Order: sequence, then structure tokens, then C-alpha cells
Amino acid sequence: MSSPYLVPVAGIMRNIPATMEVNFVALFDEPHEFEPRGAGESDIASEAEVAVAGRLESFSGGIRMRGVVRAPWTGMCRRCSSVVEGILEIPVDERYTEKEGEDEEAYFFIDDTVDLSHLVHDAVFLELPIAPLCREECQGLCTICGTDRNLSPCSCQTAVDPRWAMLSELRFDDDTSAESN
Repeated sequence: MSSPYLVPVAGIMRNIPATMEVNFVALFDEPHEFEPRGAGESDIASEAEVAVAGRLESFSGGIRMRGVVRAPWTGMCRRCSSVVEGILEIPVDERYTEKEGEDEEAYFFIDDTVDLSHLVHDAVFLELPIAPLCREECQGLCTICGTDRNLSPCSCQTAVDPRWAMLSELRFDDDTSAESN
């Protein structure tokens, strides 16, 4: 069975310039090439389905892929450690050339076939959130007792670092700061 990521482009390479629509849903990592990332990192499951929609455009010596990649991801909230899920919607605009090394910023294609899997994998891994939040107003975990402050408040008092204690006594007069501007 042929992978939906492998797109034959002989027809549009014979008639430059020409275009071809691409629209498919496929498993993110069917051959299971990628190891799962660490527990605290955002990731996409190998069996997750990604949607690829766009247009291949031929030009002299290559193909340009313009479109959108949509992929589900999961991660851990950086404040409260709850599971966070989302959908990446990544615009892509990349070139493919006929010869490897011809253009360092382009992918290459072989035997009149463009392999979109590398483009999809690169786009998704580059867009995964590094430190996601479950919601913007997340209160996080108490650093003393570990209570999730989104679910219940705690009465823990954080100790004030003695090196910074004097700053709590510092007061500014609003009229003085307005005059200095």
C-alpha cells in the first residue's frame, strides 16, 4: 500500500508552470520512526492523524508546496502539570528540488515523487508548544504543599527571602513619580 505522503508529480513537472491540489489525512508516524518524547514535553502520538491540504506548484527545477498541516498534540501544563491538548494549524511554504544539495533550504524529490512526510514532521516538531498552559489564568501548584490551586486554595505562606525583605517596605509617592516624567 502506498503512503498518502508520496505524491507523484511527473504530470506537473512536464507542464511548467502547473499546479496540483493535495488533500489527505494520514497517520503522523506510521513506520514509528520517532521515540515518544519525555513526560514533561509536548508531543504528537505516532498513531495521531494529521491533515494536509495545499497546492503543489511546479517551476523550473522544482516544486513548491503551499498549504496547511493540522495535527493534534498533547502536553503538560507548565504551572499545574495537568494534561493539555490542542490542534496545531501550521502554514507551510516549502520548495522541493530535483537534486539533493542543490538548495540547502529545500527538500528534494526522487523519481518524480514528492515525499511530504519530512515536511509534515519538521513543521509539527517545530511548532509543538515548549511550555503550554491549560488556561491563561492557571494558578499552578503550591510550592509548599503541592495543592492544585485551581481546584482548592491553600493557606501556605511562602517564606520571604531575607535578602529581598527590605523591598516590601519600599513605598513610592505617585505624585513624585509623575513629576519626574
